[in-house]
Amino acid sequence: MAGVIAARAPGLGGPTMNAASLAPALERAFRLKRLSAVMLAINSPGGSPVQSSLIAARVRRLAEKHAVPVIACIEDAGASGGYWIACAADEIVCDAASVVGSIGVISQGFGFNEALEKLGVERRVVTSGENKSFLDPFLPADPEHQERLRDLLSSLHEEFKNWVRSRRGDRLKGSEAELFSGRFWTGREAVAQGLADGIGDLHGEVLRRFGEDARITVLDARRPRWPWRLFAAATGAAFSVLEERAARARLGL
Repeated sequence: MAGVIAARAPGLGGPTMNAASLAPALERAFRLKRLSAVMLAINSPGGSPVQSSLIAARVRRLAEKHAVPVIACIEDAGASGGYWIACAADEIVCDAASVVGSIGVISQGFGFNEALEKLGVERRVVTSGENKSFLDPFLPADPEHQERLRDLLSSLHEEFKNWVRSRRGDRLKGSEAELFSGRFWTGREAVAQGLADGIGDLHGEVLRRFGEDARITVLDARRPRWPWRLFAAATGAAFSVLEERAARARLGL
């Protein structure tokens, strides 16, 4: 599970993941014969809260249906939506240097109203409904709109917090004010805070839990098929890379 979490139209490709792209791999993973556990290799700075929730919900449904333990193994980052997905696992392990947490919600954008004035461009918009031009980037920031956006983000944050509480429970050791502030920690610090259960990596955990004879079946998200590969490389992939770099930059990666 690698990349920014985002809904994408079929064929756009790029380093993103969503519920649709992961569904085939997840379904196959839980149907494997002689299955002892499903390991989620997570390396994501986050993204869409809806897609994060859908992925996590599917993992839980499959885990309960097949009565199989799930272990999340965080690599470089399991932050924001990446951590949301990790919480679907029964246990979370990470590297000592992983970035873990960032339990918060963010909205970003740009304002172009002054740019239009400098260019001498007149924008004409007609709406029916007083909120149809909500957060218009071509108008000055509206305090009322900003406050409504904060209310929306606060509601989404509560959903995130409730999910973490339901999955981590008494294992959380830090104060909620700090844990749910949007702050992120190194893997070792995350273990101390109860956000993760131990230090480790996927192959090491398989060896420790199931022995040297354990067989690992590696499954990945669905990739676009030919002839969409070239199209994806020329369009969506470039934007996805920029999106992921921006998300990882917020974590110092």
